[in-house]
Amino acid sequence: MVINMRKSVGVVNELLVESFSDISQIEQQALKEGLLKDITVTEIHTIDAIGMYKYRTMSRVAQDLRITVGTLTTAINKLLKKGYVDRKRGEEDRRSVMIALTRKGKLAYRIHDKFHSHMVHATIDCLSEEEEEVLIKSLEKLNAFFREKYRL
Repeated sequence: MVINMRKSVGVVNELLVESFSDISQIEQQALKEGLLKDITVTEIHTIDAIGMYKYRTMSRVAQDLRITVGTLTTAINKLLKKGYVDRKRGEEDRRSVMIALTRKGKLAYRIHDKFHSHMVHATIDCLSEEEEEVLIKSLEKLNAFFREKYRL
């Protein structure tokens, strides 16, 4: 039993590390080869955090991304120059800065969303209902561990 546990720990570690690395590389490659050649994975995740439908405050988006407003400002300035984001002052509170996606930004959002949808379907479509439930429970436990351990 101890030998199997050690083997499982090694296999799970290897699979998690490889999967994370592969997803990052595939995502970057998909951006470079697709319609979104001018943005990075970090920028597409910023676009994803802004969302599709309304203006959001810089502070809220920074909080969602777990970065400082200063770091977000740098990213938003780049996305503004590339035409993916619009920025304006808050109407109720002129001190707040509001950001939203432009038409080009919404297209990028949809392309990125489709990438993730394909990835998830490739993962679960071949699973039985029971295997799918086990995968979901396992990922929920992993996610809960990270959130508790690292206070995310």
